[in-house]
Amino acid sequence: MAKQKYYVVWDGHNPGIYKTWEDCKLQTKNYPQAKYKSFPNKATAEDAFNMGFYEFQKLKKTKTLSKRLPAEVNLNSICVDAASSGNPGKMEYRGVDTKTQKILFQKGPFEQATNNIGEFLALVHGLGFLKNQNSNRAIYSDSRTAMSWVKKRHCKTTLKQTQLNAEVFELIKRAENWLKENAYQTTILKWDTKSWGEIPADFGRK
Repeated sequence: MAKQKYYVVWDGHNPGIYKTWEDCKLQTKNYPQAKYKSFPNKATAEDAFNMGFYEFQKLKKTKTLSKRLPAEVNLNSICVDAASSGNPGKMEYRGVDTKTQKILFQKGPFEQATNNIGEFLALVHGLGFLKNQNSNRAIYSDSRTAMSWVKKRHCKTTLKQTQLNAEVFELIKRAENWLKENAYQTTILKWDTKSWGEIPADFGRK
């Protein structure tokens, strides 16, 4: 299922914010020098539309465009995500501060792993990170599979262990043992990609 995007039309037949590419095209087709752009979530689109095209371009060039998150997002949290090139393929994962998007930890790339494994390891790493800091922050993941595996304290991957991925399977074993040996109070939250856009920890390779 395609992720929800928002389309800002600054200069077109009817300027505004649109939810589909088809609606955006109706406002820009045959319009001389139409100005429009897609955004990953409604909040960012509203910011860009309200500031106007030229101000947006100015801020974009200086890389100071606000990455304001929707009001529903709990900013007292961290986010985790993983990326893999192939399935299986090289995999890496990381955790970031939700509000500042500062990278808190990053591991990889590892040979011959899957995205689901990476999401699982990222989530367990995040839980351990927060527990070591005695932090009350929540943790976001955009993977229901990883959240389910963490709840069951078991990485239910179908990937077979080989010499290439021995390090990954050692990490899986350590993660499962940590879950069995540690209690934690951290609230695990599902990131609503459809409504909010990509999770802040996303590697941006889609």
